[in-house]
Amino acid sequence: MTRMRRLHRNPSFRNPTFFSTWLLWSVGFLAFPIAGFAGTAVGGRVSNPVSALIGGAVCGVVIGFGQVLVSRRRLNPLNWVPLTGIGLGLGLLLGSTVVDYRTTLPELALMGAITGIVLGAAQAMGLPPRTRRRWLWALGMATLWALGWTVTTLAGVNVEAQFTNFGAIGAVTVTALSGLLLHFLLPFYPPSGMWLRSRPTSTAP
Repeated sequence: MTRMRRLHRNPSFRNPTFFSTWLLWSVGFLAFPIAGFAGTAVGGRVSNPVSALIGGAVCGVVIGFGQVLVSRRRLNPLNWVPLTGIGLGLGLLLGSTVVDYRTTLPELALMGAITGIVLGAAQAMGLPPRTRRRWLWALGMATLWALGWTVTTLAGVNVEAQFTNFGAIGAVTVTALSGLLLHFLLPFYPPSGMWLRSRPTSTAP
């Protein structure tokens, strides 16, 4: 007689779909306006190197923390949060200096691209080892942060106030698109528990 074990699906385990994972990440856009207020409160208007560095770093820490919360444990907070703070601080410092703190649409787009490439390069170092083609994250952030400032400006937000971060409509755009990129580079795999062993069954010889 042969004893076998069959596998059955655990009814209490829910395998999240791509959509639910992407939707959860997209909710993280809420961290952006909070980060903007925090960065401005600490660093003030982005009108000099000190305010850009300090405000950007504070803004980055808040954004990084928010992204960790909605990442389904794909991002390590000990790496992602500080690297996001450092990347955004240095990126905003460099970007705002290059455009001399001006706030026209072309200059904000350029500032966003510079900020994004520095931020993306820093965050790429914090992605898990299994991430594929992590360098695409840096390129993607350069494009998306330029887009974020562009959308914010076209929406009529008072960008002359020299915020550390783009507005909510820009944040929604950037977060939704970055979620697609993150899924491509770092797909979500559900934890173990999808399958359970059933009771052994017997079969005739």
